[in-house]
Amino acid sequence: MTTRFTSFVVFAEMRTGSNFLEANLNAFDGIACHGEAFNPHFIGYPNTTQILGVDQAARDMEPAALLRAIKHEQGVMGGFRYFHDHDPRVLDLVLDDPNCAKIILTRNPVESYVSWKIAQATGQWKLTDMKARKAAKADFVPAEFEAHLEALQNFQLLLMNRLQTSGQTAFYVAYEDLQSVEVMNGIAAYLGVADRLEGLDKNLKKQNPSPLSEKVSNYALLEQTLSRLDRFDLTRTPNFEPRRGPNVPGYVAGVRAPLIFMPAAGGPDQEVRRWLAALDGQKQNALGKKMTQKELRQWKRQNVGHRSFTVLRHPLARAHEVFCHRIMNAGQGSYLQLRRTLVRRYKLPLPEEGQENDIDLASHRACFIAFLTFLKGNLAGQTAIRVDPEWATQAQVVQGFGEFTLPDLILREEGLAAHLDSLAKEVGYTEAPRVAPASHRGNFTLEDFYDAEIESLCADVYQRDYMMFGYGPWRA
Repeated sequence: MTTRFTSFVVFAEMRTGSNFLEANLNAFDGIACHGEAFNPHFIGYPNTTQILGVDQAARDMEPAALLRAIKHEQGVMGGFRYFHDHDPRVLDLVLDDPNCAKIILTRNPVESYVSWKIAQATGQWKLTDMKARKAAKADFVPAEFEAHLEALQNFQLLLMNRLQTSGQTAFYVAYEDLQSVEVMNGIAAYLGVADRLEGLDKNLKKQNPSPLSEKVSNYALLEQTLSRLDRFDLTRTPNFEPRRGPNVPGYVAGVRAPLIFMPAAGGPDQEVRRWLAALDGQKQNALGKKMTQKELRQWKRQNVGHRSFTVLRHPLARAHEVFCHRIMNAGQGSYLQLRRTLVRRYKLPLPEEGQENDIDLASHRACFIAFLTFLKGNLAGQTAIRVDPEWATQAQVVQGFGEFTLPDLILREEGLAAHLDSLAKEVGYTEAPRVAPASHRGNFTLEDFYDAEIESLCADVYQRDYMMFGYGPWRA
């Protein structure tokens, strides 16, 4: 692949995810990012003394010498990260060079400020595993934040103006986009590098995934300072899950009924499939499955008046079901390798394999609490374990549907019988079978040990689902 670029610069700031971006850029064959090459306090990284043979003294005397070394590095496209308070002599040199590619990384300024304050308080600037995470709350200082905001805004305006007036364009990356391997590969394509990544470097973890209200000691003052305009969308729930595709092959079409069931993993999948087949007096194997997007489009054209639907399950019931089926279980259906990792690496107090039926209710409850605690870190991107579709937030699953088509109806398991009966009538069925209640896996039901502590923990883990779908406490 040919490119007009000979080097690149990542314009970023502290606590914007630039370490994570650099780690993934350096995973490409043909890209070398040299850290904060022009930080006035060090060269590249705090513990390095030189970059490509240029030490800090030589760099400070002639910054262009280091720029040339990076630009002419053999076998790779070289680059570096540049913050607004780095050597100002370098800024004109890179902005005036159209052969230097510009990548601009941005983040909500309130989030970056709070993250910076927490890092100052804990002394922890990077995190590679949630077990080592240090916790602290930030003290919001209005004057300090306003200075932080003004500096960031002025620098962004400067970059935009200089690029516009020189006829250049930049590749913009939002903090939230860093979790997308497609975006990372897009950066490589922009730079003209042929290599592509199969997955992201997961060594660095999100350090502070909680909402702002839980990270700031004087949150009321923060709200008061920004009360005139919620320009930073403070009330949103942070989302660090991988974005999910629509999973069209998993959709299920009725035998004759013009209905498409879009399963949300971890929900009452089999019960709905049996109902959909029984609607036409058939077995499950007669349902339409494993369609491509092209085939689904054709099905939609051929079935005028069709309806699509998905079914949500209360987050706590869903988490307990997947725990019993995939984690507590060591037999068929178990995520056995993951189970062993959870025991070894994350200290889940699971019983020995094959002894799951020997534990009492208190032990089952303790294991489930430990699993929910793991899920909090997992969904926040703080573990090396993948986010499985069965415990991904249902909000993320539904959002993934939207990449192809959104469901006409989002139904709730707790009222499913009435919902499906109404849906059947809507597409012309005067009589419909009753959907069977969901079966339960495991020796103990949620009702056996449910209490306020369990509910509170789950609401914390799945706060996005509780907020997006209006869930309250679980009821038997």
